[in-house]
Amino acid sequence: MSEWWTYRLEDLLLFSPRVYWRLFELHNQALWPLPLLALLLGVLMLVGLLRPRPWSDRLIAALLAVAWVFVAWAFLWERYATINWAAIYAVPFFVLQALLLLGVGTVGGQLPLMDKWTLPRAIGLALFLYALALHPFAALYAGRDLQSAEIFAVAPDPLAIATLGVLAAASPRHRVWPLLVIPVMWCLVSWLTLDTMDARGAWIPLLAVGLALAARSWPTTWRTEAR
Repeated sequence: MSEWWTYRLEDLLLFSPRVYWRLFELHNQALWPLPLLALLLGVLMLVGLLRPRPWSDRLIAALLAVAWVFVAWAFLWERYATINWAAIYAVPFFVLQALLLLGVGTVGGQLPLMDKWTLPRAIGLALFLYALALHPFAALYAGRDLQSAEIFAVAPDPLAIATLGVLAAASPRHRVWPLLVIPVMWCLVSWLTLDTMDARGAWIPLLAVGLALAARSWPTTWRTEAR
């Protein structure tokens, strides 16, 4: 029997890259045309980020909360768990993220969006725009076809990146760090999974985490809004 320290991360994967990406293709086919509706809702949220209104933050938080619950059920529970039993343990965290968004953002109104152009806001908008409009094309970058594209509010990676974008664009006077934990953790898990599969674009979730944390930690943001 081989010693445990001789195992590599690749040996611990419960699925092959082909099976993993085929999962997204089947997921998109089963839900069609729901992905189109998800993209339209994403556009609505992007408009709210670009031109904030008094109700924009509450609506965006509510839509994100619905998306986290939907992805937890439709993807993690119904699909991903069929090839990776550990996905089941991520479901409660996705639901918890939805409750946090509802409690803090929708009910509490504690996610007011910045309306002045600062670097953190630019980073947040860039992250959200990427997750919505560009991340599906990462499939082509990785050598796959668009049938296996990961779509906002349908797949977990673009949802987590978009959520990081919204949180990065929120007013720095409000503490949103607790809401960052689960999206950050998912992006790190995704990066580790993709990197273990030697997938092109594995660095994308990791970069999103770095940008979001940098935006929330940017010291000049606080001084800019205080003037």
